[in-house]
Amino acid sequence: MRSLFSRILLAATLVIFILFIALWQWLQFSQEFSRNQIQQSLHRELAEHMAHINPLLSKGITSDAALKEAFHDFMLLGPSFEIYTLDNQGQVIAYDAKEEKIKQHRVDTNTIEQFIQGVNLPILGTDPRSEQKDKIFSAAKLLTPSGQQTGYLYVIIGGEDFDSWQTIVSDHQAPQFWTTAILIAIGFAIILFILLLKLFTAPLSRLENDLRLVAAQQLNSGVTLPGQYTGSSEINQLSKHINTLLQALSLQHQAINRQQEERHEFMLHLSHDLKTPLTSLQGYIDTWLLLPPHERSSDLIEIAANSSQHLQQLLGQMLELAALENGQVKPQWQEIQLQEVLDELQQTFDPRANGKRIILDFEDTLSLYINTDRQLLLRILNNLVDNAIRYTPEQGVISIKTIADKSSGTTWLQVSDNGSGMHKHELAALKQMTQKPMAMTAKQSALPQLGVGLAIVRQLLAILKCDIQIDSQPGKGSRFRIELQIRPLLIDEQGSADKPLSAEDGFENSVHQG
Repeated sequence: MRSLFSRILLAATLVIFILFIALWQWLQFSQEFSRNQIQQSLHRELAEHMAHINPLLSKGITSDAALKEAFHDFMLLGPSFEIYTLDNQGQVIAYDAKEEKIKQHRVDTNTIEQFIQGVNLPILGTDPRSEQKDKIFSAAKLLTPSGQQTGYLYVIIGGEDFDSWQTIVSDHQAPQFWTTAILIAIGFAIILFILLLKLFTAPLSRLENDLRLVAAQQLNSGVTLPGQYTGSSEINQLSKHINTLLQALSLQHQAINRQQEERHEFMLHLSHDLKTPLTSLQGYIDTWLLLPPHERSSDLIEIAANSSQHLQQLLGQMLELAALENGQVKPQWQEIQLQEVLDELQQTFDPRANGKRIILDFEDTLSLYINTDRQLLLRILNNLVDNAIRYTPEQGVISIKTIADKSSGTTWLQVSDNGSGMHKHELAALKQMTQKPMAMTAKQSALPQLGVGLAIVRQLLAILKCDIQIDSQPGKGSRFRIELQIRPLLIDEQGSADKPLSAEDGFENSVHQG
């Protein structure tokens, strides 16, 4: 009974059978009500007529001994009538049955009065021969010639004999009825099941077939379920949800394919970056070993050491990038003074810059406090400055400035140089991070065209939720603008920094005072 077919068949059979039984019970009640109403209406005047034509009853006599012969004559009406005389309180006085058959010796006179007053029929009254069941009746008052009421003539319509014969007939017809009822219920259930199968399961079968076809196709082709599914709104909603899931899976599949391609290109680029210092290191060491001891120069060892440091730097960047991609780096948000970070950065790169006679100009002209992770921001600036020094010629200039955009209320940290700049394809690849940096995650693939350093920058910017703007031209240099979350300093009259301003103190005020 696990299939939808068997469950619908069973449910339809049970529902039809229950409805059929309920309908049959209602019909039985309705038939009995109508029969009682008709019979009681037809015999409404029966008791009054019997009291009128009998000499004893017409005189108001109710005694048992006097009415034995009269009751015997009335039996000619048929065995379905039972006749009683009652006193004014409803006590049974005379009757046409054996003593042991009388179960109740008092009849409710309220129902008799309702009958005599003409209340709507049928009216059920007390059956002296039954302790629980009431029956329809006919009744009339018994009056003396002077008009004094002595009791009632009470006639049960459909007496004990009638009930016996009705029971026999019902017992005989019951097996036939139940057999017929079950067959009819099964027949209706099969018909209903066929209709339900066409109405409900046909769309489900179509949906299952379409899903099987979709499973055989490639997700990167953007497959969806065809058309609408008639039958019910639930099936239509289910198909829409499935299409939504298919689209999401397709996008994820395409993203995974792109990441695999980018990772492959990145590994090719990285292998080239690793091969260059490794080849240099190996070549200078081999050269140094081949020379006679008295001709060996320390210059070769220094060049090999520089290549070794470059190789070590690349390996460290690879480990850092792997940690970023695995989500192992979590930002520690704090409020820091930007100038302190720039001072530390300048101290780190002054020796390299002096060796190439490059001017470093790092200054926070707005005296800002910013909300960020100090170490991650320092790592971003380290990579950008390191890259700038590498591609900036001698006597070049590398600057870091804070810039306030009054129109948008945004503060930028600008890193610029006058080095070799980037080509269009490199700039386009790097600008991928500027589209929606807030939504990027640490597991996005690196940019193979730009090396490990700028790939790390991309990951760190995504973690810090920083927007970035990039501008670069070959031969003229590059400019990076990083959006800052600021807390400007309040400058007193002596020009010293006091506590940070709140957001309500105003952005323009801090820029003006800076």
